[in-house]
Amino acid sequence: MSAHYKHVMQTFIQGLLQGPKFPEKHFVCNGASYGDVYKMAASLQATLADTAHNNLPVCLAADDKAVIAAALLASLAGGPTLFLPYSSSAKALARIKERTGFTTIISEPGREFPTGLQVISPQVEASLKLSTSEHVSPESILLEIFTGGSTGSPQVWSKTVQNIFSEAYYLASHYSVTEQDTILATIPPYHIYGLLFSVVLPLVSSASVVNETPSFPGEIVHIARERKVTILASVPAHYRGLGSKKMSLRLAFSSAGMLEKADNDTFCKQNRMGIIEVYGSTETGGIASRNRFLGEEFFTPFSTIDWKITANRLAVRSPYISPDLPIDSHGYFMASDRVSAQSENTFSLEGRSDTVIKVGGKRVDLEEINNLVKQVSGVSDSVVLAVPELSGRENLIGAVIQGSNVDTQA
Repeated sequence: MSAHYKHVMQTFIQGLLQGPKFPEKHFVCNGASYGDVYKMAASLQATLADTAHNNLPVCLAADDKAVIAAALLASLAGGPTLFLPYSSSAKALARIKERTGFTTIISEPGREFPTGLQVISPQVEASLKLSTSEHVSPESILLEIFTGGSTGSPQVWSKTVQNIFSEAYYLASHYSVTEQDTILATIPPYHIYGLLFSVVLPLVSSASVVNETPSFPGEIVHIARERKVTILASVPAHYRGLGSKKMSLRLAFSSAGMLEKADNDTFCKQNRMGIIEVYGSTETGGIASRNRFLGEEFFTPFSTIDWKITANRLAVRSPYISPDLPIDSHGYFMASDRVSAQSENTFSLEGRSDTVIKVGGKRVDLEEINNLVKQVSGVSDSVVLAVPELSGRENLIGAVIQGSNVDTQA
C-alpha cells in the first residue's frame, strides 16, 4: 500500500470515528439512529476494554445491523478483533468456539446461547462517547470471517481495517451512495457481501438500511416498496424468483454466484435498469463488475485493482485482499479462476483451475465430496464431476460409483 493511500485511509477512518454526520438520521429504517449506533459502540468499547487489552477473542453473533455496526466501530477504535461466524446456530458457534476458544459474544438482547458464554448487548448510553485516542492502523486485523461452505471444516479469513472499509469507501464513491439512499440486502450480514452492503456501506455513506433480510420474492418487493428502498443487494437465486416484479430502485447488485442472462434480462426489462454483477470472494474482496443492461458482457476490474493474466489464471493486486493469502514479490495473488482477456481492461470467466466449484452460490470441493462418497458402505471407487449449468461458474454435481450393495441413503 502506498504511503499516500495509507494516509488517505487513516484520515478517513479517524473522521469516521469522530462521530456521525447525521446523528438523528435512522441507521436502521424505523430503528436505531446513527447517534444510537455510536453510543452503543462507546458502550461496547467500555465493556470490552479488558478483553481488548488482553487480546481475547470475541464472537460477533448478532442479527441486528445496528449492533453489528456498533461492534465494528468499537473494534475499529481499538477494541478486540471480532470473529464473524458463518451462522449463529448453536452447532456453528460450538465449532468455532472449539477452534478459537472464545468465551464472549456480542449480540442483541433476548438471544439465547450455549451456557458458559458471556453475552454482551450494547446499550445506548448518552454519557459515553467513543474514544479515538488509539492510533488506528489500516493493516490491523478487524475481523476473522468464517465461511462454512458445504463440505469440510470451516475456513477462516482475516480481514484488515483497510480490507473492509476501503472497499466500502470505494463502493460509496463509485456508485454515489449517500444519505439519500436506503439499502435492502437479501443476504445476511455474516456473509462478506451482506456485511459490506448492509452494514459497512451505510456506515461510510450515511445511508439507511433495512434490518430485515427477506428471501421470498413477495417479501422482498413488499419491503422494498414500503421502505422506499433505492439500492438492492441480492443474489442470483433471488433475482430469478423476482422475475418481472417491479421495484422503484436506483441500483441493483448481485454477487455470490453468476447471474443467468435470462434472469438479468427479465428483471432489467421490467425495471428499466441494470443489475450490477460483482465478482469476488470473501478472501479477495470485490474484484470486478459488469452491467449487461449497459452492454457490458465482460467484467471490468475496479479502478482500485491491478490485474494480469498468468497461464490463463487471474492474478490481482488489491487493497481488499486478506493478509492470509499468498502474494508474489510484486504483491499479486494468483486466483484459481481461469479467465480470458477480452479487451485492454475486461476479461471473461472461463471456470476454475482447481476442484472447487460453485453450487447455489456456495463453494464446494469436488475432492472432498469424492472422499465422502468413498466412505459410503459398498462403494469401492467413485468419480465426482461438475456438470456446468448455463452460467460460467454455477454447477450441478454428478457421481459415477463403482461397488455392490451400496447404501444409497447414506
